[in-house]
Amino acid sequence: MTGQPVLDFHVRLVPRPGAGERLLATMDDCGLARAVVCAGGTIDLDRLSRQLVEGGHVETDADNDAVLKTCAESDGRLVPFFFANPHRASEEYRVRAAEFRGLEISPAVHGIGLADPRVEELVHVAAEFGHPVYVVCLTRPGAEVADLVGLARRFPQVRFVLGHSGIGNIDFYALTLIRDETNIFLETSGGYTCVAEAALGRLGAGRVVFGSEFPLQHPTVELAKFQALRLPPQQWRQIAWDNAHRLLGEETR
Repeated sequence: MTGQPVLDFHVRLVPRPGAGERLLATMDDCGLARAVVCAGGTIDLDRLSRQLVEGGHVETDADNDAVLKTCAESDGRLVPFFFANPHRASEEYRVRAAEFRGLEISPAVHGIGLADPRVEELVHVAAEFGHPVYVVCLTRPGAEVADLVGLARRFPQVRFVLGHSGIGNIDFYALTLIRDETNIFLETSGGYTCVAEAALGRLGAGRVVFGSEFPLQHPTVELAKFQALRLPPQQWRQIAWDNAHRLLGEETR
């Protein structure tokens, strides 16, 4: 893994002074060349953890402007994704979509299921602009991995990324559910090493992308997961670099 460039497909930017500088400094320390950035701080972590267990939602807007500004100042290292709030009209995403490179939808935060017409309207916009769609699933009707599969089948032209290795840290079932859905990729933050290894066997290295969920998880922790697997260099290059650029519609060298 030494010397291989890495694109972290999932970091968050909390709207606080110095957050962009801290992100870039951490990337330098960890050897991360680039990162896909979504807004953070949309929901208090205590409330989020309670929602994950008991249900509920917020209607808070993410600070997409802060993400866009920080990415614009990064000389191409940071790639902005639009964190949509399905409680708002999809037109808010449409009028700004050209400024961003992808879309995030989180039922865990906003509480709206993946079959909801408001979510489908957002995905229609993503399809129009060629954006990949990053999705966080959870064990709640309408927001489960099976619901993501249904959404991906309705939009076969869109590439989806299932975040956080599925639901929980040992979601082998998610791998089974998405195995035959070739437009669903897996982002590996949070899951155990055994899940990352199983993903390579069930999905293939061409559908797995590295992510850290910084600042909630330090990238060195997620990098260590793959270091332990002792992957062939070509497999690691796919996970750490090539697949992410393919999702972004960029050629790799």
